[in-house]
Amino acid sequence: MLIRQVIPLKTRIAPGFVTLRFLCLILCLAACHRKPMDQADHSRLAPGVKMQDVLFYSKALGRNMPYRVFLPENLRSGEQLPVVYLLHGGGEGFRNWSNESDVARYARAGLILVMPEGDESYYMNEVESPQNRFEDYITQDLIADVEGRFPARRDREGRAVIGISMGGFASVDYALMHPELFGFVGALSPSIDVPFRHFNMRRIDQWWKFRTIFGPTGSKERSDRNPFVLVRSVDPKTTPFIYLTAGEQEPLLDPNLRFAALLKQRNFAYEFHTKPGGHDWGQWNTQIPACFESLARSLKIQLGD
Repeated sequence: MLIRQVIPLKTRIAPGFVTLRFLCLILCLAACHRKPMDQADHSRLAPGVKMQDVLFYSKALGRNMPYRVFLPENLRSGEQLPVVYLLHGGGEGFRNWSNESDVARYARAGLILVMPEGDESYYMNEVESPQNRFEDYITQDLIADVEGRFPARRDREGRAVIGISMGGFASVDYALMHPELFGFVGALSPSIDVPFRHFNMRRIDQWWKFRTIFGPTGSKERSDRNPFVLVRSVDPKTTPFIYLTAGEQEPLLDPNLRFAALLKQRNFAYEFHTKPGGHDWGQWNTQIPACFESLARSLKIQLGD
């Protein structure tokens, strides 16, 4: 028997209540939870380098998570190599570093490159979705799995993290919040201003995502993740070397200039470089070689040929 639910007249929604703006809000909130579409996989391998995709269980997230690894084909018995964690940007996935750059050549030179999946999380523990503990997943679960599975060094000076855009934000935050983990941090075009971006009706999906991750605007939780706040309170002497870049034609140039000025003011060990270009892989690929050269100097390692 078909039962039809009838809304009592006095509780019916008044005409005009469902406005165009409200409908846009619903659509945007739904969109912000969609995962990026899978992209074709076309990894750029280098001679003498092997690639391995790993699926492991993250206790922090309560589910399996993938990551991609580049490492030298020929390893000496008992050899342990420095590890570089490469964090992708928003709208991307764990394959993008391997597909959009020639970073594999640094594995041939004696590094283990680890490219984890970060979804749209900014690699943070989400304030309003506590089951999404992406920071714990990276800084605890992922590192433990890599060091238990591969011939990886397990000391601070044997670890580095480099991120682009969303991943660059996380790299900077990890440098300030977890200085004991990494000896070098690279941030290419980091979204350094995310915690204090203002509400914008045209980007309401982005605003809602940031609220979910960082908490309400003006909250202590959001302030605790703001690099401009953190950089004023942490000890520069304990913080890893920070390599910061931005494109000369991208919107993130100004906030990164201001952040670099703060690093200089507080005597952090850092470099800041700009190059022509926008917020894209074309610009990031021009920054990568110098970033890895700085990494080698900072960690006192030889990259070889």
